[in-house]
Amino acid sequence: MKLQQILHNLQRLHPKEIDLSLDRINKLCKKLGNPQDNLKYISVIGTNGKYSTIQAIRAILKDANIKCNIYTSPHIQKINERFIYNDEEISDENLAKLLSEVEEINAGEPITYFEILTAAYFYNAKKFKNNINLLESGLFHRADACSIIKSNLASIITAIGLDHLDWLPKNKQTIDQIIFEKTSSLVTSKIIVSKQSSNEILNKIKDSIKENSSKKVFYTNDFNYSLNENGFFYYEDKYGGLKLPLPNLEGEFQLSNISTAISTIRNIEEIRIKDQNIINGIKKIKSVARFSEIKNGKLKDLVKNNKIYIDGSHNPLGASVLSKHLNSLECNKHIILGMMNNKNHIEYISYLKDKISSLTTVDIPNQPNAINGEDLMKKLKNLKKINYKKSIKEAIKSIELKDNDIIIITGSLYLAGEVLNLN
Repeated sequence: MKLQQILHNLQRLHPKEIDLSLDRINKLCKKLGNPQDNLKYISVIGTNGKYSTIQAIRAILKDANIKCNIYTSPHIQKINERFIYNDEEISDENLAKLLSEVEEINAGEPITYFEILTAAYFYNAKKFKNNINLLESGLFHRADACSIIKSNLASIITAIGLDHLDWLPKNKQTIDQIIFEKTSSLVTSKIIVSKQSSNEILNKIKDSIKENSSKKVFYTNDFNYSLNENGFFYYEDKYGGLKLPLPNLEGEFQLSNISTAISTIRNIEEIRIKDQNIINGIKKIKSVARFSEIKNGKLKDLVKNNKIYIDGSHNPLGASVLSKHLNSLECNKHIILGMMNNKNHIEYISYLKDKISSLTTVDIPNQPNAINGEDLMKKLKNLKKINYKKSIKEAIKSIELKDNDIIIITGSLYLAGEVLNLN
């Protein structure tokens, strides 16, 4: 209860949920003694694949006994997920103590919720200054609170696509502007660029970072992977090739994220790992709501022998990736969809509509910024076999499942969190 009260207090420090500026975070961090300085970082910037790439790096480093701190957002089920120190999620008690101390030092100054959480992360991370910090930069990196660091071991650019356009001026809601916002202010170190959805986007990224003197490592040119039908995939870069077991994650798209993680680690001289750490690590990656199967629980009981998955994809690029994976599955697919109001709902579903047997829209509980499921259904009215159900349980029960049919609950990480809590 104490933690929830503190979080409520922090949300009242600024009238806006997001206010893209670095003045407030810099001012607070100065009061805190600039805890973000002199720490070891791997920054992860992009639209999709950030979380999965971080979790792959974490798993490999953990097998090599290299300690990590991790800062990600948003959380899925509880805010503690955003604060990982020494590979452990912070407890309610310690998080409440940390946030209370930072709130007191802030002394009521205006600051957004995300900014004060970020400052608190840095403030506690200085206690573990020998650890590597895996830092997910949110929204647009250039004005994001995570961008106040002055140096890092590497910057990773994951797949970039259109998302969060409502935070840009009308005349700048373009892929060019998003690439500029995310990549133009990267610190000088090493830049690892993941697989992109098109050569056009890759070339725009190259153009954006051409003046940055960092060593640059690009997917295809400098590292690559190929899938083998015999239960393994092959990774290759200038350090040599690796025959690797398939990871404990479903979907070929995850191989791209894992390959980027491997490339990053192998290009940082300060990190020394063995090939066996990579082999062991990718079999132990912890990934939540990234095409994850629900294998037991209350919602699983509703589908009995059928499979049910949750996937947090919430933008057209994510839908495109999900669509390619659904193509590889020989079964009927039923989607339960809930989305936030500011997403491109029509473009999102355009990638999936021809791959599925039914679509059921739902409300996302506890999210005032979500689109009502009934309104979402009306918006997508041209689809065949579309229904609306108020709750996730009703939606699952309403689907007539045949042998081997699967359900995918998708459209929002917030929806994924509600699903996991219900289950």
